[in-house]
Amino acid sequence: MLLPTSVVGSHGLPGWVWLAREAMEAGRLGAIDVRELMEDATQVALLDQERAGVDVVSTGEMMRVRFIIGFYDRFSGIRTLPAARRLGQPLWDTNTPFEVFDRISAPEGLGIVEEFKLARSLTSWRIKATVPGPHTLLVPLKLGGGYRDKDTLLADLVGIVNAECRALVEAGADFIQIDEPHSGMYSGAPPRFDEGVNRVVEGIEAKIAVHVCFGNLYGRPFSAVRDFKNLYPALRSLRASQVVLEFANRGMEDLRLWKEFPTDKELGAGVIDVKAFKAESAADVAERIRAVLKYVAPEKLWLNPDCGFWETPRWVVKQKLAALVEGAAIVRKELGG
Repeated sequence: MLLPTSVVGSHGLPGWVWLAREAMEAGRLGAIDVRELMEDATQVALLDQERAGVDVVSTGEMMRVRFIIGFYDRFSGIRTLPAARRLGQPLWDTNTPFEVFDRISAPEGLGIVEEFKLARSLTSWRIKATVPGPHTLLVPLKLGGGYRDKDTLLADLVGIVNAECRALVEAGADFIQIDEPHSGMYSGAPPRFDEGVNRVVEGIEAKIAVHVCFGNLYGRPFSAVRDFKNLYPALRSLRASQVVLEFANRGMEDLRLWKEFPTDKELGAGVIDVKAFKAESAADVAERIRAVLKYVAPEKLWLNPDCGFWETPRWVVKQKLAALVEGAAIVRKELGG
């Protein structure tokens, strides 16, 4: 199929999931309650995607907390530190930091395999599993214990993520997306996140996508400097068949770089703005797709939102997914597909 549609990962949370999270924090839910909640919420996310007609769905990441923070509950060798700022508008400096005091590990994995298995039991559609990259997991960790530098700590995070990917493949995953959004937030030379990702996917027999963006914290980007140019050396050397990038929120100017960057990789182009409250129309999406096709061959183009949806109200998410699918259908018909 030309112009297949997918999502980046998280789905808009129903109101009752927000309430249930508060009940969980208050200790009001037991293990069976939480398991039932996960199943119901995942079913909702899958049904919304299927009803919209998204070609490759995600689990919805319905029980993850603020993208990555929940994963640290599964790590040994770290302790939680108080946030640097608690008053005023939440931003990156209100996120929870952690101190490493011993060798870091995740004895029972990151929980993504269980998330995938649940979704697999609830749908027959193809699922893209989404996994945080090692550079992203590194961000809130403060060096300590036996770690003298970030490279040594990063190596252990690579091992944790690689193990999760291997377990996903064993569980039946054939499409895995590595999320490294923080890599797009540097005004100077970014870290060579490709080296960590390439070690993560060693021995992984699955289609690999890598998602890079400029962050989505409470509906805002992390960085004022939003230019993919610095990232292209790393993107060029990724051992992945697809690169997933945002364009809808920030405009299509950087698409010219795709022609300056000869590659056989697919582009997963963000044509839905997750930071905008108002839903696009199908015509809006079709116009963005046509702009992308000026630089990307149609057989190498996938279509998706800029980023995950968890900070977007679910009713808006459903409208945006419908626009994504309908906009793709308009252009697919124009191409004769």
